[in-house]
Amino acid sequence: MTTQNNSGTAAVRLRGKAALDVDLVCDAGDWTALGYADAVVQAAADAVAAWPGLLTQTSTVSIALSSDAEVGALNAQFRGKAKPTNVLSFPAGPGAPSEFIGDVILAAETVKREADEQGTPFTHHVQHLVVHGVLHLLGFDHETAAEAGRMEALEINILAKLGIANPYTGDLDTATKE
Repeated sequence: MTTQNNSGTAAVRLRGKAALDVDLVCDAGDWTALGYADAVVQAAADAVAAWPGLLTQTSTVSIALSSDAEVGALNAQFRGKAKPTNVLSFPAGPGAPSEFIGDVILAAETVKREADEQGTPFTHHVQHLVVHGVLHLLGFDHETAAEAGRMEALEINILAKLGIANPYTGDLDTATKE
């Protein structure tokens, strides 16, 4: 079932399925254009949780809305790339509670710039990157063409459930069937 939340974005409500609880942290960057950040981010997480076969139990993810400076420092430290990127994902390590899947960090300035360059609503781009980051935590990657195709197809379908156009083409009607 899809409902509207206070931010005006669609939220997928779960019935009898695993859920993805979000611990949202706004630690840096200007996210005021996002409006109801908690509802926007949770709607994207709910859409991932609602996709068949992705989660087998109720899980928790930490999502940080941060800045280019913070994400750039993390990217340099953990990936050896001394520049910001739009989203980073860090899977939960050994010793973490079994329901905790990891951390997703978004960089405000990069996300806003990309949305503007793509002509995409900021909220939609944030939700795409939340979906993308959570899929990384669930083991998806895009190192090879086959991996990228599988991950992108999932992103397109999950975002379509939120009424968001294909982030790779801008079309609403290109999502594949479940």
